[in-house]
Amino acid sequence: MPRKNYTDEFRREAVELYEHTPGATLRGVAADLGVSRGTLATWRREQGYTGPRTEASDPHSDAPEGESPQARIARLEAQVRRLEDDKRMLATERDILRKAAKYFGRGDELVSRFQFVADHRDTYEVKRLCQVLEINRSSFYAWVEAAPAREQRAVDDQVLADRIRAVQKDDPAYGAPRVTAELNDGVDPDERVNHKRVARVMREHHLPGLRLRRRVRTTIPAPADQDVPDLIKRDFTAEATNRKYVGDITYLPIATGGFLYLATVIDCCSRALVGWAIADHMRTSLVTDALDMAAAARGSLAGAIFHSDHGAQYVSKDFAAAAARHGLRLSRGAVGSSADNALAESLNASCKRELLAGAHAFPGAVTCRRRIFWWANRYNTRRRHSACGYQAPFTYEASLAATLAIPA
Repeated sequence: MPRKNYTDEFRREAVELYEHTPGATLRGVAADLGVSRGTLATWRREQGYTGPRTEASDPHSDAPEGESPQARIARLEAQVRRLEDDKRMLATERDILRKAAKYFGRGDELVSRFQFVADHRDTYEVKRLCQVLEINRSSFYAWVEAAPAREQRAVDDQVLADRIRAVQKDDPAYGAPRVTAELNDGVDPDERVNHKRVARVMREHHLPGLRLRRRVRTTIPAPADQDVPDLIKRDFTAEATNRKYVGDITYLPIATGGFLYLATVIDCCSRALVGWAIADHMRTSLVTDALDMAAAARGSLAGAIFHSDHGAQYVSKDFAAAAARHGLRLSRGAVGSSADNALAESLNASCKRELLAGAHAFPGAVTCRRRIFWWANRYNTRRRHSACGYQAPFTYEASLAATLAIPA
């Protein structure tokens, strides 16, 4: 649910957002941030702003001085056509990404993207498909040309897998080295098989040798070095708030050079962005700051699950200590599988897609921070989410709390 206590930094950024947004109104900005108009007006007076706001000139206006009415109409019509073209491009991109989602998480993500382009090349232009999926067209065409060779290799690998099964039928404990030796025993040098290929085929066909040796634990790992199970298993839902969270880091490109980085903490129940942090670095403090903000917003995170990928920041000892301080249970997906943290990936993509609106980068670091601040608060208070029955996350939380309060 919305906060009741606001930090000085939040108040300052809220006022700056209003003062530096052309055409903004107190009522509109306040609604986006989830506060009342009077509260925002009070914060504005406290920071020395009195009287009506001085409207800055629109930096995006390209109207020349002395422009005639006819020229102005022609320019605006051209802008409308460009916006319509952009809208069609975004609709096509959204359609492509929606259809491509089921292709991801199949193991080799790059191959899955190639396969998606091959399956949909009759519906969309190959150029557009490759742009949306961020692959090179030359690489795709090379992959297509290599299809016969891959098919033949698959047939050869199946034959080899059958030979491996025959070996393991008598010796199920055999791993790749012993299987290779058995296969190469007494055969011509030209027919010998490489041990790396045997290991790959055994891995791809799920033919591991039995591990008969008992493991001896000689080292007690530090908390941050312990294996963390996947407690989510791609189930990004929860019956109530403050039970399951996901988090991730994404980059924010700056036109003047370099990047800012955004760390997020998202409630799986309402999809609310309860914690976030922006910095010009990717040190562990970035993710712990986001976690601290979430704890302040919720009051307590004790007993909840926090799910992440295997990024260095999330497997560090400092983050493990921060999670323990807040009473969180840690969860991590498989290494290299973006689908295991799809909810966080989706929010990152939505944030950049909606704020950049087709641009390659934010104009500057200050603008980037201000726009993220606006989007994150509006996302919680105004932006309708399909997973919440097309309610805003905070609205959904309020209705859920009211439902739970009704006695059965």
